Amino acid sequence: MPQPQAIAIDTVALDDASSAIVILDQTRLPSETVTLRLTDQEAIWQAIRTLQVRGAPAIGVTAAMGLYLAAKSFAAETDDLGAFWERFRAAKAFLATARPTAVNLFWALDRMENAAIACAATSPRDIAACLFAEATAIRDEDIVACAAIGAHGLALVQPGDGILTHCNAGRLAAVRYGTALAPIYVGLERGVSFRVFVDETRPLLQGARLTAYELHALGIDATLICDNMASQVMQNGWVQAVFVGCDRLAMNGDACNKVGTSGLAILAQHYGIPFYVFAPVSTIDPKASGGGEIPIEERSGGEIAEMWYKSRMAPAGMRIYNPAFDVTDHALISAIVTERGVLRPPYTDTIPALLEREGR
Repeated sequence: MPQPQAIAIDTVALDDASSAIVILDQTRLPSETVTLRLTDQEAIWQAIRTLQVRGAPAIGVTAAMGLYLAAKSFAAETDDLGAFWERFRAAKAFLATARPTAVNLFWALDRMENAAIACAATSPRDIAACLFAEATAIRDEDIVACAAIGAHGLALVQPGDGILTHCNAGRLAAVRYGTALAPIYVGLERGVSFRVFVDETRPLLQGARLTAYELHALGIDATLICDNMASQVMQNGWVQAVFVGCDRLAMNGDACNKVGTSGLAILAQHYGIPFYVFAPVSTIDPKASGGGEIPIEERSGGEIAEMWYKSRMAPAGMRIYNPAFDVTDHALISAIVTERGVLRPPYTDTIPALLEREGR
């Protein structure tokens, strides 16, 4: 039985007094609730790389806090601005190598560097103080943004609707609320309920281990299905909307999300079911005109052949292709839900207009 108290824990938190990032270790769920204290750059990098912390918003918050802790450490060791900046930029470059696809990682690191430059401080300690404020702001803004995404998304569905979701875009993917699950949680707060169908999400089972964990712990009507059962569930008439998150959104509306998402979009179009992508504005990549420009992370074949089995289930030496993400064509997306509202096609108009309003 899931432990509801784990759902009350913020996915990412900063313990500044101890110079530590406190995360809920998602690789141990659902069987164990374990928090980790990350105090050095290597541990923070490993936590992002190995999915102990995951989800685009949570990765961004973790990176911001990690870069702040690096700056704090450097400032305690040197008063030389030149030496500080050299070490700061090396730490930023190192954290940026943890994962290649989720744009929030790079967005948060760039925002932290820009904040450090803008504060025009005359000492490393003053720069570190500016970075503490910026990392805290990124965390707080994530909570507010996800709640707003939930409110906007709630208006797209009716009470009692069946919602199918893929991977985990809930509380565990952000600080709180999440993105694609945010309407379900906002609905819960307002007394509105839904039936949720949860793809297990091969090969890392983020749906089975994490989304199902969240929903079940909160008493939400949820049913776990294998990924290849989605068509049958749609055919049964049980699904009125598909809600998915997003790790990087191109300027034309192409959405990069956990592998398997594009197949769901094709199924939804076939059955006439609206397909909604939930993404904070920070997930938009102004440098990517289309999905073909988004780098797709490839992970170890062991995640497919060995990870969940007592003994290897595929022949030794078998070639394995394990992309972590795929790109859903903008033509398959009914709407994109952001904290600033719901974007509709043509996305080549609505996305640039949103970024212009945001000053990006």
